[in-house]
Amino acid sequence: MTQAQSTLAPILGHIIPTPVLPPAELSLLTRLQQVIDAQLRELAPENDKRGRYPTASMAALKEAGLLTAVVPKELGGMGISHAASLEMQMRLATVDPAVGQLYKVHDELMREILAYCPDFQRERLADLVVNHKQIVGLAVAEPARTAVDPLKTTATPTDDGGFVVDGFKIYTTGAAEADVVATWAFNAAAATAENPVLGMQLLLIPKDTPGVTVNRDWDALGQRATDSGSIKFDKVQCPAEWVGSVPGKAPLVQSSLRYQAGFCALLCGMGFGALAAAVPFINERSRPWAQSGVEHANQDPMVLRTAGEMAADLACAWAATQRCGQLLDAFEAGQIGRGQLAMPISAAKSAASRAALKCTGELHALMGTRSVAASEHFDYWWRNARTLALHDPMEWKNHEIGRHLVTGWEPEPGIYQ
Repeated sequence: MTQAQSTLAPILGHIIPTPVLPPAELSLLTRLQQVIDAQLRELAPENDKRGRYPTASMAALKEAGLLTAVVPKELGGMGISHAASLEMQMRLATVDPAVGQLYKVHDELMREILAYCPDFQRERLADLVVNHKQIVGLAVAEPARTAVDPLKTTATPTDDGGFVVDGFKIYTTGAAEADVVATWAFNAAAATAENPVLGMQLLLIPKDTPGVTVNRDWDALGQRATDSGSIKFDKVQCPAEWVGSVPGKAPLVQSSLRYQAGFCALLCGMGFGALAAAVPFINERSRPWAQSGVEHANQDPMVLRTAGEMAADLACAWAATQRCGQLLDAFEAGQIGRGQLAMPISAAKSAASRAALKCTGELHALMGTRSVAASEHFDYWWRNARTLALHDPMEWKNHEIGRHLVTGWEPEPGIYQ
């Protein structure tokens, strides 16, 4: 066992094994856990109460250099594996799922943009993150009638190689206070009737660019501190130096699968965080059921059975999620096909959604009536899990799995599969 392994704080005791990762990545996780324990844990309740971007929490990640982890080594970062990234997202979600989701967006965008941006942009974007401690936010979704409607946000080419952006985006996770907002727009000049995807253009827009209006209108049940409201682009000038993709080179076929795996990590983290929060309450404040014949709630056989079942379900979901991280690394190394990546991620998403919703939804059954007091804040876990699990429902993941099992079908690259 390395020194990093011996100092990495466990999640739910020995139920969740220490991740098998290189020493450098384990050291990174130890550093992350130190920031979580020293700063993020205390800030989380107020972040949720305010329901706005967790400025201080994200500043703590920046100052600790954790946002550079995803940047490739040749560009000054650590170039961490997907497996390590999912572990980071999970650990963040055990105390503040909103911060975990904001980190997730930054991680995914950096991986993707550095893979398909113009050559000059790679060093420039990496420099902003590594040396200037900047973070990237997202503005992609639109209020369309269906999820497959074409993008209404337009990118009109200018003579200098840039674009003028006009449109309206919703669910803009991370964009409220990001240093750079990554947004997809449609460049009609590049699209063809045979391949409209060629018109998909990613643009990087600094948050203080004239014409950008951030509407702080996020008012959700959970994941409140993601501040995922709406943004309007009104004749926003995006010069050539901020162009984020080469037409036809993006999006990547694994993009949707990567963010599905990240949702698995966040959901598992929420479940772990909920159980960890319940344990002190059970030990110190809960009463045993009168017919149990024991003096303390931590001896009540029904409490122990329920807690064990919740932990077991979460442990299995997390094991599947960890494997997804390894498969993402294998896919990008050309070792497996897309179907071999997609179906395990769908299975993990289904398992993580069910385990997180069951754990957070039945959490009060472990602790008893005293735990439902609003001042105890235990609803925090269910609100976050219920909100995030709606992103792409597990019923559709189950449909994909069943269709593959019965017919051999493999999903084509898409927004959610």
